[in-house]
Amino acid sequence: MGHHHGHDHQDNHHHHHGHGHHHHAPDNFNRAFAIAVLANLAFTGIEAFYAIMAHSMSLLADAGHNLGDVLGLLMAWIASWLLTIKPSRKFSYGYKRTTILAALGNAILLILASAIILRESIEKLMHPAAVHEPTVMIVAAIGIFVNGATAMLFARGSKDDINIKGAFMHLAADALISVGVVITGAVILWTGWYALDPIVGIAIVVAIVIGTWGLLRDSVNLIMDAVPHWVDAKGVKAYLENFNGGCDVHDLHIWGLSTKGAALTAHVVHPKGTFSDAQYAEINEHLEHHFKIDHATIQVEMGACEHVDCGDH
Repeated sequence: MGHHHGHDHQDNHHHHHGHGHHHHAPDNFNRAFAIAVLANLAFTGIEAFYAIMAHSMSLLADAGHNLGDVLGLLMAWIASWLLTIKPSRKFSYGYKRTTILAALGNAILLILASAIILRESIEKLMHPAAVHEPTVMIVAAIGIFVNGATAMLFARGSKDDINIKGAFMHLAADALISVGVVITGAVILWTGWYALDPIVGIAIVVAIVIGTWGLLRDSVNLIMDAVPHWVDAKGVKAYLENFNGGCDVHDLHIWGLSTKGAALTAHVVHPKGTFSDAQYAEINEHLEHHFKIDHATIQVEMGACEHVDCGDH
């Protein structure tokens, strides 16, 4: 983590020579997001419709998985836009927090969809019904193509941006699940074993829930102002305690502002009782690069360090 001392900040300013194309990279991804969201949303609706027509749980679960990824794409897209809006007097942190709310809403919606698909699948396991496999195979095959093609839109940017990488991985995973649905269809056509359809449906639902669980946990933690999962709180405390011969830190709070950024407030006890501007700048720089904390507010208090027994924590 510690090796990129702000190179990413400087890089952003090197690419803008050229002819005033300031937003070159994001605009391309705006188009990629738009195409991916619209194509996948349309396909998800069609897939769900045919799944119900063909009585196929595996196809319905595939549609549910696709829906999750469309929501994820939409969220990543909106988040990348919201993070660019300037803070106002009332919303002093800008609109970053909405990314957390969106993640939470996304997770809840997916778990509800999963519950519905699971119930239907269990119903179908109890009373296996004939599934119209040719329909399932054709629709799932189209799914492989739609997911694969939209995944390629993000292949280029997946090296640099975690949002773009997430979009790419999800679409690729969807294409693989659609492959599984096609294979399931072929096996059922071959063997006539219709119970396999709801079994695969349940397996896909399990995959959705496992994928969503982390999102649900992280977004609830962020709403509760927990220390974000990407911040090493012990490391932060140790750094602030030992900074320039200090000895203790209390009222240390670290919380998430968005699904990316974090803020910190702390009272630092220091024998000199004050830091210079340069020292504050150094602390802020260090917190940003080593701990990904971009808003730090530190209050220094004078205190004798003898009575503070902070030998080992």
